[in-house]
Amino acid sequence: MHILYIHQHFATRSSATGTRSYEMARRLIEAGHRVSMICGTTEANAATFPVGKGVHRFNIDSIDIHCIGERWSNSMGYYRRLATYGAFARIATRVARTIPTDLVFATSTPLSVGIPGMKAAQTHKVPFVFEVRDLWPDLPIELGLLKNPFLRNYARRLERRIYAAADHIITLSPGMSEGVQRQGIPASAISMIPNGCDLDLFRPTNSRLDDNRFGSPEDLRFVFAGAHGIANGLDAVLDAAKVLKRRGERGVRFVFIGNGALRERLIQRSRQDQTDSYMTWLPFTAKQELAYLLPKMDVGMMILKNIPGFYDGTSPNKFFDYLASGLPVLCNYPGWISDLVREYDCGVVAPPDNPESFAESMLQLRDQHRRFDMGLRARELAESTFARDQLAETFTHILEATAGQTDRQLTKTIASISTRNMRTAQP
Repeated sequence: MHILYIHQHFATRSSATGTRSYEMARRLIEAGHRVSMICGTTEANAATFPVGKGVHRFNIDSIDIHCIGERWSNSMGYYRRLATYGAFARIATRVARTIPTDLVFATSTPLSVGIPGMKAAQTHKVPFVFEVRDLWPDLPIELGLLKNPFLRNYARRLERRIYAAADHIITLSPGMSEGVQRQGIPASAISMIPNGCDLDLFRPTNSRLDDNRFGSPEDLRFVFAGAHGIANGLDAVLDAAKVLKRRGERGVRFVFIGNGALRERLIQRSRQDQTDSYMTWLPFTAKQELAYLLPKMDVGMMILKNIPGFYDGTSPNKFFDYLASGLPVLCNYPGWISDLVREYDCGVVAPPDNPESFAESMLQLRDQHRRFDMGLRARELAESTFARDQLAETFTHILEATAGQTDRQLTKTIASISTRNMRTAQP
């Protein structure tokens, strides 16, 4: 089967962002399918795809890649990003219509990738599968980013139109499944496949980093690997650092790896608060380099702005990288991720918007034996429930079943087996 895969923010392991589409495409090829990928350029994959305007073709690990030179950056203003999404959708639609295929698969964000997805499926008269990675426009509206009534209405209509056009929808979290159902899509047309753990890439280690950038090797190192934007709520960490400074606590280090619209403001704030001696700021790091750094940290931080839509509506890559690295997880918001952390006792959950409690939760993790045990359980959870190979098998069977190549009941059984340990039953 030839699968046309559309992902604007596609990245390989040499890129500095999530690699779900790369990992899934590789598994599809290993299963005997062909994959053509339509993607754009970002600050995270610029080294992989050093292109200018136009459409450029690459072959990476047998993935036939059509890269559109429409540059996107997380540091762009919101409306500039919207313009980039629109430009990519227009060009991707034209390209997608020229590639013969047996099935079209499009994955958000942004929501607009569904436009070339459904139009290509109509042109080629083949099934269309849409993957929801974030609930758009719900989250931009909750964050106060999408205020224009016209754009809100357009986004709502587009969301319903794309969902209705899809033969099947894949979501990454329980809240996303519920959000899709609220738009009138039956549960039978939805499968939840969360982000996964690359067990071959991220491996626990007992070695320490002897590098002055990360403070003393004896420091308790908390790491955050991800975007530094409005949604990420990283001021919560700086608030907790102020509490630690006021208490005179030492030997704690916060390592931030990533870029984003608020990065410079956060750095300036740490200087103004005189907590910069607690901080290390690194730019986006290639996935392969991240796999070297993360296991040498002590705790992985799951930080998000306190928005109800985030509670069950996200599936952050970093969480699964932390698990695979054998890191305890410190989470500062409720929802399905914090439920997993509590249930499997692989970290600590602090209440949102409470710097004192957050700081206290950090100090609880000074106990080395407790961290070690939590880290073992984190890796066990990665292996038993979120292994990439296991999730990719379900993913492959869903696409095959949608194209009529395998039995749908068998696929439903596989999906049930793969998610039974998550304690997050699909709606």
